[in-house]
Amino acid sequence: MRLFVAVYPRPESVDHLSARVTRLRVASAAAAGVNVRLAEPAHLHVTLAFLGDVEAARLVEVESALGLAAESFRDDRNAAPRLSLGGGGRFGQGRSTALWVGLRGEVEALHALARLIRSRLRHAGLPYDEKSFRPHLTIARPNDRMDLADIEADRADLDDYQGPEWPAAELLLMRSHLDSRPSRYERLAAWPL
Repeated sequence: MRLFVAVYPRPESVDHLSARVTRLRVASAAAAGVNVRLAEPAHLHVTLAFLGDVEAARLVEVESALGLAAESFRDDRNAAPRLSLGGGGRFGQGRSTALWVGLRGEVEALHALARLIRSRLRHAGLPYDEKSFRPHLTIARPNDRMDLADIEADRADLDDYQGPEWPAAELLLMRSHLDSRPSRYERLAAWPL
């Protein structure tokens, strides 16, 4: 099973962002038939840890580690972190280009949660991607199908974007099914924050 751990913004925040995305060049390119992949609004999430392929027999261990991380996080805080979507950026170049929107608000709390999750996964001997945590939501993958100047203009257009505030109130264990088009995500477990 291909697994990841995430928090999802509230639907109102996704709707607000989606309205902004429709005005970007990536959306125009996709509408014109350019093979640009826009993220499905229902799939917009912040990945806290990517586990990759995990044997089904280890799912109980994953759930236990995440439950302990969520419990420890709740014990350290008296409320879910308040976040908002804002600003933008891009990762990669050429075929690996991704356009993203950032997070604002109590982002350090999200960093603390990611550290707790990774610590618990490591303690349980479970796999996870050790790349630095950079909180963001990927909104498009223009790859090398768009002019870099257009992608950069979209990134600049997101600089002043500020979405509504929302509480990151739930930690989710998700399974991605890459064999379906578009990719499908399945919610396996959840813990309150």
